Amino acid sequence: MLGLQQIQGLVTHAMAFASARRAFEALATSGAVSQPTPIGWDVAGGDVHVKGAWLKGSPIFALKAATGFPANRERGLPTSSGFMTIFDAATGQPRALLADDGYLTELRTGAAGALAASLLAGPNVRKIAMIGAGGQARFQLRAIAHAIAWKEASVWSLHPERCAAYAQEMTAALDKPVHTAASVEDAVHDADLIVTTTPARAAIVQESWVKQGATVIAVGADSPGKQELDPLLLVRADKVIVDLLRQAARLGELQHVCAPGSTVSAANVHGELGAVLLKKCSGRQSASERIICDLTGTGAQDAAIADAVWSAYRAAR
Repeated sequence: MLGLQQIQGLVTHAMAFASARRAFEALATSGAVSQPTPIGWDVAGGDVHVKGAWLKGSPIFALKAATGFPANRERGLPTSSGFMTIFDAATGQPRALLADDGYLTELRTGAAGALAASLLAGPNVRKIAMIGAGGQARFQLRAIAHAIAWKEASVWSLHPERCAAYAQEMTAALDKPVHTAASVEDAVHDADLIVTTTPARAAIVQESWVKQGATVIAVGADSPGKQELDPLLLVRADKVIVDLLRQAARLGELQHVCAPGSTVSAANVHGELGAVLLKKCSGRQSASERIICDLTGTGAQDAAIADAVWSAYRAAR
């Protein structure tokens, strides 16, 4: 078993970003991933997700269980937790338990947001708006800071005290100004890049607040019923990019514009992030494009970062 501190000592932001690239390249390559449909369910105010995958050529495959319980903050507990199990791809025998307490899920999700920002945001990002001030908002901004240049950030949360703590912490950590915002509208005003990381179940970012030329990376919606974006943002976007089309239509922001009987193409989906990465479809082509990226989290990402940790562990032995 590898514990949290051991895992944190093995994996870096650069490794996480490389693992995100590997995962999305594999997702965009026919036959490169063996991956089941995610399992998810609600439990007493929280949610549980089980995902896994094998990346062709990898010596291991991974199975991940992750939980999100927002009320844990009031209990003095982390809002997210979980673990990953590594199996030998040749024999199916268990090789390691990564008791990461949800760290790798947070890290790989932040890396996916950073990859999306590097591919879809314009070349001159001045302001980033972070909607949500929890753990994933921290992982997102740190990862994005390693991927693109930006000038300042604004943060909004339902809880002003958490916003203040976030702004103070991230300003010190990244040596860039991070300001608190009085409202979501204030936070996203004139933002070039907007990242949403909440457990919301109703739209909190309205289409009329988001300027032309902005990139919106939606991370929070990863199960039925979750929603952070006004559906008009997806309908009126110049491009909608998703991590995995069949999954986003069921679990992501896309579910709210894919009513029963409609087709996914009606949501103006341009392509998947891996296809953009491999230049199989275009990313940003002009500064005026408004682009929405819907990230729901894939088993391939879990397998890729588990492989990175396992490789680093074996190399260090």
